[in-house]
Parts: sequence; structure tokens; C-alpha cells
Amino acid sequence: MALIVGLGNPGQEYEGTRHNIGFELIDTLSDQLKIPLKPGNGPFIIGEGRFKGQNVFLLKPTTFMNHSGKAVTKVLAATGESTDNCIICYDDINLDVGTIRLRPSGSAGGHNGLADILNRLGTQQISRLRIGIGNNFSRGKQVDYVLSPFSPEQRIEINQVLEVASDAILTFLRGGINLAMNEFN
Repeated sequence: MALIVGLGNPGQEYEGTRHNIGFELIDTLSDQLKIPLKPGNGPFIIGEGRFKGQNVFLLKPTTFMNHSGKAVTKVLAATGESTDNCIICYDDINLDVGTIRLRPSGSAGGHNGLADILNRLGTQQISRLRIGIGNNFSRGKQVDYVLSPFSPEQRIEINQVLEVASDAILTFLRGGINLAMNEFN
């Protein structure tokens, strides 16, 4: 079984914002893998399907970003899975728009959604896919920046990077984080 988690904020006012790129990736994977998403038995939207002979869960926490760990821990407990086959997908201001990076573990790097997940799980040993959103904001304006939409030019680039990120996730499903890192980093 694999659990693919995309981070974002619930609500129409956050759709299309930089901070919700993880949700957009889950939507892309849902379409590509034909795994419908529906409200789950907890603070999340979930889809279950199969890919290359394994069960795959797609997860979008419906808590706000800073409480994403609640949904992840609930789904891992319900499925009896460890974090070995789990990957967290989220926005990263430290990467340029259109860039992705995969890592097998590490700190939250200042991302509060990932920090909550790592804190609740009690480990930093969880794979992650970071999607660059850039950092073109003035001092003290980070929140406004991450909660704003991409420019029309950036949106074209983001739509392309979502396809690449989706391919990276499929590679992760086929062969694990090391194979995905070798092909996409």
C-alpha cells in the first residue's frame, strides 16, 4: 500500500493558491490514475485505487495546513501502514517556480504543514516531494505570498510541473524514493 499526501488549505478561497499546490497534485493523480476522491472518515478527502498491483491512497487533509498531521496519522493508523510507503507533497518557497525535489527524510525546513506531520508521527523518516513556488515577496509578506495565486505565466509553468511531479510520484510507486530521486532530482 502507498499513501500519497498533498498538502493545502480547505475552502474555495484557497483554490489555485501557491500553498495549495499539494492539493492540485492529488487532483492530477486522481485524474491520471482514475481514483475518485471523496470525504473520508476523518478530517480528509481520500481516494483508493490500484497502480501496478498495489493499493494506492490519495489524501488531502481538510484541516488547515498547520494541522495536516491529524489526517495523516488517522489514515496510517486505520490502514496499519508505516511511513515507509508514504510521501508528502507540498509547496516550497526555497525552490524556484517549476522545480521539484524529492527527499527520503529530513527536517520540515520551515514548512508548518510538514512540521505538524513529522511531530505527530515522531519521525523525520518520511519521503517528500517539494514543488517550488518561488520566493518573490517582501520581508514580512510570506503569508500573503503563499496564499496568493500564481501569475498567468507561472500558471502555465505550474501546470507543466504538476505533470512532471505526477510522473515522479508514479516512479515512486513503481520503485521507491531512490529511483524517483535518481530520475527527477
